[in-house]
Amino acid sequence: MPEIGIVILAAGRGTRFGAEPKLLSLLGGKPLVRHAAAAAVASRLGLVIVVLGAHGEAMRAALDGLDLTLVDNPHFADGLSTSLRAGLAAMPDTVTGVLVLLADMPRITADHLTALADAYSGADPAPAAVVPVNAGRRGNPVLLDRRRLADDLASLTGDQGAGRILARRSDVLEVAMDAAVAADIDTPAALAALAGGPEPRPQEALPRFASARHRSEQ
Repeated sequence: MPEIGIVILAAGRGTRFGAEPKLLSLLGGKPLVRHAAAAAVASRLGLVIVVLGAHGEAMRAALDGLDLTLVDNPHFADGLSTSLRAGLAAMPDTVTGVLVLLADMPRITADHLTALADAYSGADPAPAAVVPVNAGRRGNPVLLDRRRLADDLASLTGDQGAGRILARRSDVLEVAMDAAVAADIDTPAALAALAGGPEPRPQEALPRFASARHRSEQ
């Protein structure tokens, strides 16, 4: 079985959210960042690394008590790619598959993460990545095979994530999942709307395997 780890990207300023630090805003009485981190820990898949940057000290306090490894990214202002590389670099060499989770997706549960990990572990041949799909669109988190994608990931710059890399590849496994994989928070209105809506049912996150052939992101 491949060894799997989780990287949570939580270094950004979240400028579209306004003056208040987005990831410290409360949802259900807990900071937004703690929802993603708690789901990662609850999955029990392996090492969980959280990459911090803006509001680092306050973020550490918000994550206090969780079994996490916190990594500071001094270059977070240069874009998402720097946080992704920092998280991957902190993973032990024995970790083959890395789940990359955005910290502003509070409806992602341990079930989503384990479903992606199971799809990766059970695929033959092994994919370069496993991505969730909802309503025909790719979402997050994604699971990356760090060895197959090493050169491509090292080439990322600025605010690029893995999406552009995966859009060019044919060895990506897609897994149908519920709308949680598309529910990220960018504005106070989005947070308020999410707070008033139903939480996804865990059983909806179980995989229904879609085509492993290439599909461009929309």
